[in-house]
Amino acid sequence: MGTQPLRVLFCIGINQNFSDLPTDGIGTGDVWTAFVSMLEQLKALQGVSFIGDIDDDSHMVGPSDGWPWTCYILADVDSPETVKAACNLLRTTPVGDSGSKLWRFAKVEARIGRALTVREDVHQPS
Repeated sequence: MGTQPLRVLFCIGINQNFSDLPTDGIGTGDVWTAFVSMLEQLKALQGVSFIGDIDDDSHMVGPSDGWPWTCYILADVDSPETVKAACNLLRTTPVGDSGSKLWRFAKVEARIGRALTVREDVHQPS
């Protein structure tokens, strides 16, 4: 029996710097391009099996300092080190030629668990 992957929910919050951007460039500008790049890098990381994502920008407007987050990525991940590498993408993904990194505009929190299945080690009633 092999090691089960970690089920990880990456919770991404948009901060005030993103909200302060000119509205005409939010969906097409350097920050959005960097965000899409970060998502592609996360999905391509060795040890990450992307399951799905949810964008709650229609119901969560403005900065999100915690729950509810603005968007979520669900993935199976092979190790805590890979989860750290995925989170680190916000620190390392450049935003255009500004010298800024993506974490100026967004933050991430990883919730690590396991797939919701019946565990064999739990007593089952007869």
